[in-house]
Amino acid sequence: MNAPWTAIKDLPSAEGQEVTVKGWLYNMRSSGKIHFLQLRDGSGTVQGVMVKQDVPEELFVVAKGLWLEASVEVTGMVRKDERAPSGVELTVTGLVVLQNPTDEYPIGKKDHGIDFLLDHRHLWLRSSRQQAIMRIRDRIIWEARSFLHDDGYLLVDSPILSGAVGEGASGLFELDYFDEKAYLAQTGQLYAEAAAAAFGKVYCFGPTFRAEKSKTRRHLTEFWMLEPEVAFYGHKENMDLQERLVCHIVARVLEHCRPELRMLERDTTPLENVKPPFHHLQYGEAIDMLHRLGSETPYGSDLGNEDETILTQQFDRPVFIECYPKKVKAFYMKEHPENPDLVLCDDLLAPEGYGEIIGGSQREDDYDRLLSRIREEKLPEEAYDWYLDLRKYGTFVHSGFGMGIERVVAWVCGLQHIREASPWPRTIYRLNP
Repeated sequence: MNAPWTAIKDLPSAEGQEVTVKGWLYNMRSSGKIHFLQLRDGSGTVQGVMVKQDVPEELFVVAKGLWLEASVEVTGMVRKDERAPSGVELTVTGLVVLQNPTDEYPIGKKDHGIDFLLDHRHLWLRSSRQQAIMRIRDRIIWEARSFLHDDGYLLVDSPILSGAVGEGASGLFELDYFDEKAYLAQTGQLYAEAAAAAFGKVYCFGPTFRAEKSKTRRHLTEFWMLEPEVAFYGHKENMDLQERLVCHIVARVLEHCRPELRMLERDTTPLENVKPPFHHLQYGEAIDMLHRLGSETPYGSDLGNEDETILTQQFDRPVFIECYPKKVKAFYMKEHPENPDLVLCDDLLAPEGYGEIIGGSQREDDYDRLLSRIREEKLPEEAYDWYLDLRKYGTFVHSGFGMGIERVVAWVCGLQHIREASPWPRTIYRLNP
């Protein structure tokens, strides 16, 4: 009987059995009469030990001629080895080479520049560091969606193509849509608001696009955003939801992704501090603090990356910056009831200098005020007819936010640049691979 095909992650439960592993050779070393084959299959890694005297001579020679990233089927006995990361090793008895590269793998052990690595992103993803990041990204997305699902939220997908502007015309990717103009979605929020009027608690999750020519370590032109929208939630309830969601995500990453965090050499002490309550600063308080710390950002301006970095370095956990000036925020935000120059909004800043990971607000639910804001921003009214209808037929207090997945991944993983947080990063200079 042929040895059963077994995933590397399942090998500990197959101790003492002969199995077949299908995967790739990511490293190999030899000591004359023994080959040590480092194998990976996507589920994990394991060392296969091939002893010359225990296999046919031609098989030993074939193994010696393997290049890195050769695709192989390796058969062997699963043996317990407490020194191994997986707790087991494979005593190799058989080898089938599916494909052996004809030359050296482009990404070697030497240092490569970031442009080279991004040009070879399709291969760079195979590295242990990138795999750790992608596994943490997967866990963050899974936990965010599970949290919302368990709390009664319905996933309602929003369109990628839209005729309406969500976050300001300056950041739009415009394209021809038959006989009219269309835009790549900057946000799914406007559609989530419509869905919230039907289902109460909803969220959308998908790619969003911003055409700002930003070169900072926090910006991509294409990124993924999780956007809950909740009927009858005000500004305070909205921040409470954000706090609970972020605490849940970080706790579950710490629970399930310790090996990946160790691979990244991530100091988890700051993540252990991510527990309620988060800190809160009103916008004016934030400006005063920045001035005391040497910033010259004037009151009335939006906070830049350096400002956010300075602020987050003052706190041991995330901090909410609340109620920005209306003139620097989007048209749909609810006017502050005590100060018409402000809006009921928040930016949630991650500690350690990582800055904004969430932007949220209570939405303007008054028809006349919303129409006035659309006109002030010189947006095409006809594109928002359907959005204004939400205020004509059963208007309601509602709030929501957008959480940038790549920014959360960068913070949790301790990455220096957000481009590593995306499997296929898109920047103003990069469209391939």
